[in-house]
Formats: sequence, structure tokens, C-alpha cells
Amino acid sequence: MKFLDQCKIYIKAGDGGRGSSSFRREAYVEFGGPDGGDGGRGGHVYAEAVEGLNTLIDYRYQQHHKAGRGGHGMGKQRHGKGGEDKIIKLPVGTQIFEEDQETLIADLTEVGQRVLLARGGNGGWGNLHFKSSTNRAPRRANPGEEGEERTVWLRLKLIADAGLLGLPNAGKSTFIRAATAAKPKVADYPFTTLHPGLGVVDLGPGTRFVLADIPGLIEGAAEGAGLGHRFLGHVERCKVLLHLVDCTQDDVAGAWQTIRHELEEYDPAMADKPEIVALTKVDALTEDMVDEQAAALKAVCGQEPLRISSVAGTGVRKALGLIARELGHLDELEHEDDGPDEGWRP
Repeated sequence: MKFLDQCKIYIKAGDGGRGSSSFRREAYVEFGGPDGGDGGRGGHVYAEAVEGLNTLIDYRYQQHHKAGRGGHGMGKQRHGKGGEDKIIKLPVGTQIFEEDQETLIADLTEVGQRVLLARGGNGGWGNLHFKSSTNRAPRRANPGEEGEERTVWLRLKLIADAGLLGLPNAGKSTFIRAATAAKPKVADYPFTTLHPGLGVVDLGPGTRFVLADIPGLIEGAAEGAGLGHRFLGHVERCKVLLHLVDCTQDDVAGAWQTIRHELEEYDPAMADKPEIVALTKVDALTEDMVDEQAAALKAVCGQEPLRISSVAGTGVRKALGLIARELGHLDELEHEDDGPDEGWRP
């Protein structure tokens, strides 16, 4: 299924049914009087967060959503049937904005959460309502009210416990393949990941969390370069960030600073999230070269970076343990060797 995290839809609530102008006509009953029923209420339009969805692709091809119209009133004081409500089912984490894309209507963060987007019109009164001592035979009946209509934007922000950050080709997809059962595309060129992905990390009973693979960010992402705004939006809900830096590049400190600058420009609160820094692809360099790169990175980030080789399995479980501890799943982190994590599989 294709991933889509933003789309625009048009919604229209149902119109109310019109009232009836009717008179009682029955054998041997004189002056039967008015007996027109009211029109039914138009259906409302709701948005609801449901399980089992992780994309908005359905609303790329179906952009118009209308609720049912209320039934018309009839004689013998019969009221019209209420219109059927329209429920728009959305994945958890969807934000709903006005047409200006800035005014937030609702943020669906829990399964079952429901919000009213458009209210159906009331049904019109039948002529029975207009009967009085001075108007014994009213022929007036009201039409139903029109239902509300609006255009809204849907924007999906993945809900994950931890997120992977880094420049393109930093090894994020390889890491999530080694840590979870997710199978994102991996290749030896940048921008292989075109949309965010999720994987579930299971470290044992009671230690399970969701890890998000965010596509590579570039300089200027906070201003929208390389779909930066949409990619950074998926990081907002993450509680912990794992920042991966490719140790085979010349300037590891500059790579770390580039991503940190974009986080601060996009939202200063994101820069305050707990961050774990790690050097990736350490199996491609000698130990002395890795030490040199680690020292350069530590000088700017202020912490000793982890050393990870997702292909060889080095340091993967240690990184996941640190994430779990930040999330509160583990009270104590078991110190492990820097060698491959034998015997553990996602």
C-alpha cells in the first residue's frame, strides 16, 4: 500500500428534509385540520481514529464525502427519517486542519477518538406547527436547513516512541531492519527511503516500543527543502531520538550539527527531546579511524557516541537498550560487549 501523509478532502453534511403541508381527510370527519409532519434531520460528518490504518491513500482517490439527507415530512403527522451520518475513518495520529492549513480543528491521537466536522441541517416544520386559534388551516411548511460544508486538510504524523534521524545514507533503514521485522528498501545511494516507516522492537516481556524510520533530512529541511516539513512532522511525536551519523564521511561533526540546526529551526521543543548519538558503519574503518571520528563527534555533541554496525550486529542491542531506558521500560541497562549481539533476533 502506498504511503500518503497529507491530502485535502471536501465534506458536506446532509440537508434537512422539508416539512409537509397536509390536511386530515377522513370520511365523516369535518374540518380535519392540518396534519403535516416535520422533515428529518440531515446526517452529520464525523472523523474517527481507528486501528489498522497507517496511510491516507484512500482519501487521495475519494475526496468528496457527503452525509445522508433527511427524509421529507408526510401527512398524518409522519415525520421524515433522519439522514445517515458519515464517518471518515482515519489512522491514529491524523491532524485535521482548516483550508488555510494552519488552523487546527482536531488531533486524533487515540483509537476511538471522534470529532464532529460538519453538522447536518435541521428538518423543516410541517404545517401542524403553525396551527393557532386565528389560523386554523395553515398552508405553510418550512424547507429543511442546508447542512454545513467545508474543505479540510488531513495530515498524518506517525505516532512512534522513538525516531531515527540522520542525513541521507546514514544507515537508518539498515538499522531498523536489524532491530525490527520491518523490511524497508536499502541501497548504496542516498534517498532510498521516500516515506517514513514503522517497526516494533521487542526486547522481552514488557519491553516493546515502536521505532520510526524517518527519511534522510538535508540542509534547509526546516524551510521545506527535500520535503523537510513533512518529514520533520513525523519526528514531533517521538519521545526519544536516535541520531545516526555515518562514520565514513569526512565531517561527522558537521553532519550532526546540520540535523540539530534543522530541528531547532523547525521547532525548538524538538531540540530538547532526549537524543542518543551513534556512529554507524564502524565495520568499514579501522579502530583507530573510528576512535578519531568518535572524538570529533563527541566534541560537538557532548556525549560519547555509540558505535554501531547494523550489518554485523555490533552495538544494535545496546542502542535499543538505551532507547528503552529513556522510555522508562528498563530501570537498569545491562552493559554489553561491543562485539556482535549473538543469539538475539528482532
